[in-house]
Amino acid sequence: MSLKFRLLLATLVVPWLLMALFAAVTLSLHHDEHVSRLEERLTRAVELLLPSLGEAVAFDDPQRLEAAAAPLLSLEVVRALGVVGPDGTLGVELGRLRSLPEAQGAGPLWIEKRDTRWQLSAALPGAEGDRLILDIDASPVILGHYRQVGITGLLLGAALLLLGGLFSVTYRRLQRPLASADEALARLALGESIPQQPLRPGELAGLTGRINALADFLDQARLETQRQIEQATAELEESMETIEVQNIELDIAHRRAVEANRIKSEFLANISHEIRTPLNGIIGFCHLLERSPLEPRQREWLDHVQRASGNLMLLVNDVLDFSRLEAGRLELERLPVDMVTLVDEVLALQAPLAHQKGLDLVGLVYDDVPASLTGDPMRIQQVLTNLVHNAVKFTEQGEVVVRVMVEQSDPGRVTLRITVVDTGIGLSMEHQRRLFQAFQQAEPSHSREFGGSGLGLTICRQLVEQMGGEIGVQSEPGQGATFSFTLALEGSETLLREPELQLDGQRVLIEEPHAATRRALRHLFTRWGAQPVDALPPGESPALLVACLPSPSMTSTEASAWHHRLVELECPALLLASASPMDLPDLVLPHGGEVLAKPISRATLAGVTGALMGGLSARSGEPDGAAPESPPLRLLAVDDSDSNRLLLRELLAGPGLEMTLAASGEEALTLGRQQSFDLVLMDIRMPGMDGVETTRALRRLGPTWRRTPVVAVTAHVLEKERQRLLASGLDDVLVKPVDAAQLGEVLYRHLGIPPAEDRKPALPAPVVEPSEPARRDDGELPTVDLELGTRLAAGRGDLARQLLVQLAESLPESEAAIERALNSGDNEALLDAIHGLNGACRYCGAPRLGLIAESLETRLRTGGREGLEPLLQDLFCAMADLREWARREAPASRA
Repeated sequence: MSLKFRLLLATLVVPWLLMALFAAVTLSLHHDEHVSRLEERLTRAVELLLPSLGEAVAFDDPQRLEAAAAPLLSLEVVRALGVVGPDGTLGVELGRLRSLPEAQGAGPLWIEKRDTRWQLSAALPGAEGDRLILDIDASPVILGHYRQVGITGLLLGAALLLLGGLFSVTYRRLQRPLASADEALARLALGESIPQQPLRPGELAGLTGRINALADFLDQARLETQRQIEQATAELEESMETIEVQNIELDIAHRRAVEANRIKSEFLANISHEIRTPLNGIIGFCHLLERSPLEPRQREWLDHVQRASGNLMLLVNDVLDFSRLEAGRLELERLPVDMVTLVDEVLALQAPLAHQKGLDLVGLVYDDVPASLTGDPMRIQQVLTNLVHNAVKFTEQGEVVVRVMVEQSDPGRVTLRITVVDTGIGLSMEHQRRLFQAFQQAEPSHSREFGGSGLGLTICRQLVEQMGGEIGVQSEPGQGATFSFTLALEGSETLLREPELQLDGQRVLIEEPHAATRRALRHLFTRWGAQPVDALPPGESPALLVACLPSPSMTSTEASAWHHRLVELECPALLLASASPMDLPDLVLPHGGEVLAKPISRATLAGVTGALMGGLSARSGEPDGAAPESPPLRLLAVDDSDSNRLLLRELLAGPGLEMTLAASGEEALTLGRQQSFDLVLMDIRMPGMDGVETTRALRRLGPTWRRTPVVAVTAHVLEKERQRLLASGLDDVLVKPVDAAQLGEVLYRHLGIPPAEDRKPALPAPVVEPSEPARRDDGELPTVDLELGTRLAAGRGDLARQLLVQLAESLPESEAAIERALNSGDNEALLDAIHGLNGACRYCGAPRLGLIAESLETRLRTGGREGLEPLLQDLFCAMADLREWARREAPASRA
């Protein structure tokens, strides 16, 4: 401990701290006394006036109440007075209460303190359940306390200055001779010469003499060292000149490389955007051409063009993602991640290709994976989709298994390891080393045989690394491959997933030849409390049969054998088939059940099993089979067109589904605040809040809405627009006109509802008398095609006519909007008007008007307003013809 520090403690720090401690204790006690006085004063005043206030409230006499409360309101700290009823509602208010008490305190009279805002609550005698509320401003007490703190601080500051002066005088008397010796030694330590130090009287004389002797010795040594340094410096200068020249050359080369890499990344991004614009136009006009009459050979050519355009669009998207990653412009989102749902969605997307090859897809999410994690689900799904797609693509027989497990768990962070194992062609060590490089594939012939650009795995590696993980592969030629990557996500290992069902020991017979699928099913049913068995003694029946059909295309003999066996078992059956939902065999299940497509999602399996076995939901604790039907799924359709909303309601009407309609984004947001929905069908271009703004507003309503699937339903969407919608928070995109099959696929993909023919009541076969031929004599499409309209209206001829009449009635408004946009030169308003008309035509049998509207929208999106005049004239003529048809149709409909 230095002399200065000890002197500082003795003369300044310790005395001042003692004074400060004394002042702090005194101020605290003084403040507590003032608070207690104020509380006592308020309590006495309230207790004195409570009887008169209670009588005024009991007799419901406002004047008497106001007179009785006047002494309280006259207190300077009382801002307002109110009386709260037993149900918590404010009955009487004198002044303006800032808020009501958040919780009921103990006792008949209590004070809630929040800084300077106090609230006194007291039970009113004679008024049962009513309480008196006083809004109290305690700022005078706080201000008085602050005033005392300020005065005390000034006094402490003055004491500090006084003690500091005493310390300074004492320290300077001792410091000067010591500082002189210290300065001399410091200069000697730096190699400087110092003059002879004068001898000090007393104890410091010996110190001064030794400093002078040391200075003489160092002067002699410095002269010798300087001579040696000069010689070494001359040799070093020659070497430094050579190194400096090399460093300059390396810096120039590095700058050129960085600039070349930046130019390459910008070029890739720019050329990708430039290619996407005409390519979107090609795809859009291919869709238009597809809707026109074509010969079989022409339609085959068109399919080839669309397939090639789609492959080229995938390549352009890969190049664009690669360029963004290279330029460091890809930002990750922080959204809730459910690994079970994510894996099920990825496998469902790859299921069609796996079914074609006869492969088994299995997703295994281990029980220790938390139910709630935070990360970028879209990018995680992109990586997993690429790996699973490659596994399916390069596997001709066998299986593809996805496993998700916890590798490491830290407070607030969980590291997952995700593996994709296949039984495909495998990879050699040489191919594995260059597999994650850009534009590289295992074999040069793979790009011709299997397709692909060689960018997918490169993008996966960069995405995984940007998310803080690692990706790798283990494989041998002919032995399949195992791709694995790690993800560091926010979450807690304590938030484990609860069992979806409680089956109370019921026996489930599982007949699944694929080992991995069988183990997964046994594990799930064991977790749900059932007893999975592989066989039963003769004569016994299980509570449920889960079996895999050998082939979706069954002969009559095979179907009869399955029917006979199901009759003998006397239990509901859950049959799984490796086929798309549309290709499932039509089997009669005598004791009830379902026929589902593999791979089956966990949510679908839990829902169907609970419905068949009456299992207990782990969340609700109520038997699924206690009620004759499970609660209906609530769907919300948002569209500004009456005809579109009407048709969506008709297409989705049926048991188990509850449809709610909203005509605008604002109405949808109001409904979203009142209740939650299981799925939302969202129109994109709407007046006021558009679909993207509405989706973002719904997502902000709470965690439930952040998990709710929102599907865009729009009349015209290019690939670039589709990617923008998905990046904006929508989960899927449907292009109008949508039919029942497309809606069924959406429900299956997002809600796990298998498509079923019995979801809607059977409609009678439509009897349609076409008002016009399919094509007019002049080669133009007809103004009205009732056969097409009936097909779009799910076989409802009356609904088709109603939609056409509604469209015709809305045409004057659409025509006026188009003319206003043309006159004002507002391209955005013109696009909105054309888009709305196009969307309305998509569900109606008006092929001529629909084709012209779609052509106009495609032209506006790809080339601006150039060359629109002829199409606009055709559009107005088609609108006039449709209004004329509606005018002729009106008498017939009334008749």
